[in-house]
Amino acid sequence: MAHSGREREVVDIFDKWDLDAVVIGRVRDTGRMQVIHNGETVADIPVSLLTDEAPKYQRPMKKPVWSLESGVRSQESGVQSQTRDTKTRDSGLLTPDSNETPDSGLETPDLKEALLKLLSTPNIASKHWVYRQYDHMVRTNTAVLPGADAAVVRIKETRRALAMTLDGNGRYCAANPREGAKLIVAEAARNVVCVGARPLAITNCLNFASPEKPEVMWSFSEVIDGMAEACKVFNTPVVSGNVSFYNETDGRGILPTPVIGMIGLVEDVRRVVQQGFKQEGDHIALLGTTADDLSISEYANSVAGPSTEEGEANVPRLDLDLELKVQQVCLEAAEAGLLKSAHDCSDGGIAVALAESCFSSLNRPGIGADVEMTGSLPATNLLFSESPSRIIISFAESAREMIEDIARRRDCPFAILGKVGANRLRIKTARDTVINSAVEQLESAWRTSLSKKLQAEAMAAGRE
Repeated sequence: MAHSGREREVVDIFDKWDLDAVVIGRVRDTGRMQVIHNGETVADIPVSLLTDEAPKYQRPMKKPVWSLESGVRSQESGVQSQTRDTKTRDSGLLTPDSNETPDSGLETPDLKEALLKLLSTPNIASKHWVYRQYDHMVRTNTAVLPGADAAVVRIKETRRALAMTLDGNGRYCAANPREGAKLIVAEAARNVVCVGARPLAITNCLNFASPEKPEVMWSFSEVIDGMAEACKVFNTPVVSGNVSFYNETDGRGILPTPVIGMIGLVEDVRRVVQQGFKQEGDHIALLGTTADDLSISEYANSVAGPSTEEGEANVPRLDLDLELKVQQVCLEAAEAGLLKSAHDCSDGGIAVALAESCFSSLNRPGIGADVEMTGSLPATNLLFSESPSRIIISFAESAREMIEDIARRRDCPFAILGKVGANRLRIKTARDTVINSAVEQLESAWRTSLSKKLQAEAMAAGRE
């Protein structure tokens, strides 16, 4: 939509790029939408009937039934079952709506191998093999290259920039669609904040099986309500979106999978923050707290395997007030130029986030870290729980007092974890050193595993 009298300027811009643009209508204050074709009015409709007063489907809704033993949704729902050895984000034991903290019982004797395996899973591994196949430097506006929490694109002739991210988690939304949708919106906002941007708005792509199945319609309704609740807290209106129904094969559908796209504004592109550690001796700190959130985590799915113990698998609990505090502290510190790095803790937990912060990036070698984790949780939970509302930050000693003051004023949990340095990631707990790995080894697993997997699948398909 162009300002009246400036239509020609818009058309000229389109012409410059060999695109077509024509004036097709005008905005009026009549409260009606009129469509005229060859001088004849073919539609004249009150706008209210297309918006707030539009017809609504009242489809039957039914909460799905989950099987604890097999970890699959009841076949009545028409949602595709997931086998135990599936290694994707959309698999695993799924049972909704429990408020009890589970005793996960998910331990592994070798946490280093668990971390390497997590870094190699498709949900966590580098997507470089994919994004290198297109030009992500169009018009040289990209301020942060792919691979960070959010992409950052300069607004030329200003100091401002736009941050953009996409997030989704079908496994969480299958277990609890309302809470899963809230978690996705929160993660998207957190990713935008981690690069120093203020969240502005979201778009969405809501992917579901047939809405004619009551269980699918219930999940769809719950996702919408969860998304709306989170967006109100973050003040991020839904400015666009689409819904994709009937995603089924032979009557078996996908998990409910909303994808959230978040956009944010960086006021000064010189203050953009990236996730990689920068300088030996910098402090590493955690904003937020870690809880027992292993039950349907990537660790449970890809390393330990879904539990068959009595109880219910739960999505992590999201405290929207705490989430907002964590984001506000990170953003205030970033805008003040106090942060060397910031990285969201999500898939794989703190151990994965710390490893990713050690990896090399453009014109910067990888660098290690010495970290000590405290708390009453088992080491596996401390490392791999996927509790929301957590950001790992790093900063110089000179900034420590100011960052602590910001966290104190915002009533945000803040804990020093360790320091940046050397070429290894070392993580200690109260009892022992549980991770002591060369950054090069961790990064190799993360950077090459997806391409190897996809190439192997392509070769296997070619042989068939």
